[in-house]
Amino acid sequence: MTQQGFDTEYDYDLFVIGAGSGGVRAARMSAGFGAKVAIAESRYLGGTCVNVGCVPKKLFSYAAHYREDFKDAQGFGWQSAVEPIDWPTLRDNKTREIERLNGIYGNLLSNTGVELLNGHASFVDAHTLSVDGKEYTAKRILIAVGGWPFIPDIPGREFAISSNEVFYLDTLPKHAVVVGGGYIATEFAGILHGLGVEVDQIYRRDLFLRGFDTEMREQLAEEMRNKGVKLRFNENVTAIEKEGDRYRLSLENGESMVTDQVLYATGRKPLLEGLGLENTGVRLNDKGYIAVDETFQTSEPSVYAVGDVTGGMELTPVALAEGMNLAKRLYKGETKTVDYNFIPTAIFSQPNLATVGYSEEEARAKFTDIAVFTSRFTHLKHTLSGNKTKTLLKLIVDKASDKVVGAHMLGDEAGEIIQGLAVAIKAGATKADFDSTIGIHPTVAEEFVTMREASR
Repeated sequence: MTQQGFDTEYDYDLFVIGAGSGGVRAARMSAGFGAKVAIAESRYLGGTCVNVGCVPKKLFSYAAHYREDFKDAQGFGWQSAVEPIDWPTLRDNKTREIERLNGIYGNLLSNTGVELLNGHASFVDAHTLSVDGKEYTAKRILIAVGGWPFIPDIPGREFAISSNEVFYLDTLPKHAVVVGGGYIATEFAGILHGLGVEVDQIYRRDLFLRGFDTEMREQLAEEMRNKGVKLRFNENVTAIEKEGDRYRLSLENGESMVTDQVLYATGRKPLLEGLGLENTGVRLNDKGYIAVDETFQTSEPSVYAVGDVTGGMELTPVALAEGMNLAKRLYKGETKTVDYNFIPTAIFSQPNLATVGYSEEEARAKFTDIAVFTSRFTHLKHTLSGNKTKTLLKLIVDKASDKVVGAHMLGDEAGEIIQGLAVAIKAGATKADFDSTIGIHPTVAEEFVTMREASR
């Protein structure tokens, strides 16, 4: 043993495939604990989140809010006109920021002694990887390759773009169709509309954001419609045809529509192609994700997996927690598992939707008796702006324990507010604790400590 955890039988103690959030965190932490670590990446450092996900999406979300903010400002005496966005400026400034973050990720790896291999890694066997033709051995191997956008196999699918390409468009379309009903579709329907694009969002079910609180989903749909986004629920695209510079979409109801851009955000699949899993004992679950136990070990004892490739909660902070947990388990001997209860999340829709804990529907199924508290109101800012957007707050309480088991918010900076509440709810705060807390006035957040039970 030449250093902690390193066996001279192998080239590395740990070899990580994929330099996204989970992989980089596991690599850095493991190296910091004394392991000899390598990480292979064939695309970009930081993974989906940094390059074509959370970070650029949030930057675009900020940009999309400005048009409405400029209009709102007129009620406060600011008479500046709302000019069309200079798309190349936003796109290129975003790209420069992402390139800066790529460099930071590279420095984080090199500063902790992780060897970065730029290339595609695939399994030769359970302890051997080939990276662009050169073989490396490792005592343990971590798969952290994440996912990739999925576009259904319909005629003309090659004419659609995914969330990967939307960040690099040459020009903004006048009209776009967004297909899907999850985080990405709903966020980009709002973002594109905020940037001045006419948007239709098509989703095959009766309401988007399945799994979130129904009341919040319904309110968001109402707000998006009021802003001008056309929501087409219970509908789907069956084919795409190119007509000159535009595209004709055939719909299940027999109708068709023409648009300038088709963005598909219909889910993501684990990025397993070319990984060589057939050369190992790694098994997939019935949904096509890598099956792991609570310690992130696969059915091949030397191989582990974290992040989106395992089919859990596809959130960057979850992948980070899993990568850190694995490193501590392997090289510090810690046995604590990741706690997936009360993980907060936000959808950067227009307006934002954030949540932690149980929806009303989930709570009614889990607890014997619950109390529901809601507050729907006009934001103080909009009493002068004239903006008709409503803010909706909601608390779910288990009556037996008086614990707050769910908090939901639709409105400006919802993610910032729910993140703070998540700490209290994770710690077991009761409704009595909320009621005894003095609010900050006048704020939206103070409503969370003044709400009374809604009739149901």
